[in-house]
Amino acid sequence: MTFELSGDLTMETLLEHYPGARRALFSAFHIGGCQSCAYQPEQTLTEVCHHHRIDLAEALTCLADSRDHDQRMLISPSELQSLLQGGASLILLDTRTREEFEAISLPGAELMTHEVQTALFADKEMATKKIILIDHQGRSVLDHCAWFRGHGLGETYGLEGGIDRFAREVDPSIPRYRIELD
Repeated sequence: MTFELSGDLTMETLLEHYPGARRALFSAFHIGGCQSCAYQPEQTLTEVCHHHRIDLAEALTCLADSRDHDQRMLISPSELQSLLQGGASLILLDTRTREEFEAISLPGAELMTHEVQTALFADKEMATKKIILIDHQGRSVLDHCAWFRGHGLGETYGLEGGIDRFAREVDPSIPRYRIELD
């Protein structure tokens, strides 16, 4: 799926198609992390750059570079299925809520709790162990991957599209769901 970055995109559309954009813009330009540097979902990237006195071309380059970096931290549902079928030694960590995990989860996955995360970060042998992080739709998994890699777990990957895409593309027996907020 190709997504064209441009200044005409609203921030809502940009973040919908490229969740890592929030992290990239904040890291490079301090945009979107607090009230003083916030933006509205309906603003275009051009408007946000103009407001913060940032060169649009520089922002687009930053976003493209960050997107390429993020892509290297993802694993597709079919790649994960191949690893699982091949008996690869890996850790499947589910980053969703306990309720979501208990309702629907991949076989062999473990719920990521604070205790599990602390144990992984403390174990030096985990530095080379392949860890696959799973969320609902792939919207927060890159942030978790960056966090794990920043703590020395360089073989951490996120399931692209989350358990929802895995259910659509690999295993239709896994129930799909939507989260509705009040």
